[in-house]
Amino acid sequence: MKVKSDRVPLAEVRDLLHIGSPLPFRVLDAQERLLLNEGQVILDEAQFEALIERGAWAERAKVDAERKARAAAATAPIVVQLSLFDRWERLLWQFDKLARGVVRRELPGADLPPFLAALSALVDRDPDIALFLCTRQEDHRFALYPLRHSIHCAVLATLAARQLGWDTGRIDALGCAALSMNLGILELQAVMAEQDDPPTKKQLDQIRAHPEAAVALLRSAGIVDEDWLSIVADHHERKGGGGYPRGKAEVHSSAQVLRGIDVYMAKISPRAKRPGLTPQLAVRQLFQQDPGDPLSMAVIKTLGVHPPGSLVKLRSGEIAVAIRRPAAGTHPLVATLSDRNGKPCGETHRRNTAEPDYGVEAPLASSKEFARIMPERVYGLVSA
Repeated sequence: MKVKSDRVPLAEVRDLLHIGSPLPFRVLDAQERLLLNEGQVILDEAQFEALIERGAWAERAKVDAERKARAAAATAPIVVQLSLFDRWERLLWQFDKLARGVVRRELPGADLPPFLAALSALVDRDPDIALFLCTRQEDHRFALYPLRHSIHCAVLATLAARQLGWDTGRIDALGCAALSMNLGILELQAVMAEQDDPPTKKQLDQIRAHPEAAVALLRSAGIVDEDWLSIVADHHERKGGGGYPRGKAEVHSSAQVLRGIDVYMAKISPRAKRPGLTPQLAVRQLFQQDPGDPLSMAVIKTLGVHPPGSLVKLRSGEIAVAIRRPAAGTHPLVATLSDRNGKPCGETHRRNTAEPDYGVEAPLASSKEFARIMPERVYGLVSA
């Protein structure tokens, strides 16, 4: 007698899934890694297809319970109005399909610049929200970590290059390099995001070889832009030597910027076995590495002292999250997450930290009480 699997392939529950409606169960990949949580939304058919390609499935007990509930209730599904945050989620799944397509030689590298243009349009829509989403990363979908990391690096690279006053061509080369620098190690990054042990020798060898591997992959995908390719090749080199894979002493400024951004984003990103650093500490380390360096300073100025998404304690006793960088100075606009005793609460108030009563007393690391901050709570519903 054939025993039913506990896994139900997502294609077999298509009747229970409605575009734009909250998921009735969580969705996992072939390695049992979380892809979407219960209550999240599948935004379009392309995302559904990307999930199928990943071997996505749902837990049979949850599926059976949902079928029974639907049969008993016979109610229409709730359709959620899509927001700007949903557009960022859609972009993540578009990149999932694009990155895997380029790696498999099924899609041309020429599809990366139009994707960067779509990303840049979302950054232009609200740069502070873009940075907030780069900083707040607590959904534990570690299978998607390498994709998020590449997108977040491209966001910060775009904003920092604009801060430096670079021309459009140079900004685009840097952004495309950020998106493609890790194409050869996407699965390795996903595995290591959940790995408890130190990297193995084989993994370290793959890491050291990945810049040149990415360049070879891009060339085979039809990329001939030498600026783009050289940034990818050198994004782990260090000015003066000591980097990899070649230990170059002279490194192009674009590659230096990307290296700093790559390291910063890796430091603030939580993994399954360890929390990320606070953005403030990661920014301080970036400054200490190259004090006064104009390239590092451009990244630091882009982020601000308290980047959107970073947690702070106010003089009022409230815990808050930064949501808007100041036009000048070091005092961000924040949204409260707690009462004056630091106890989490449902009320949210906006505070101007330039006001003495609401000044920033100290940055805070993420904690269990403030681990998951929905952007809709602190920004409101921002239409798509």
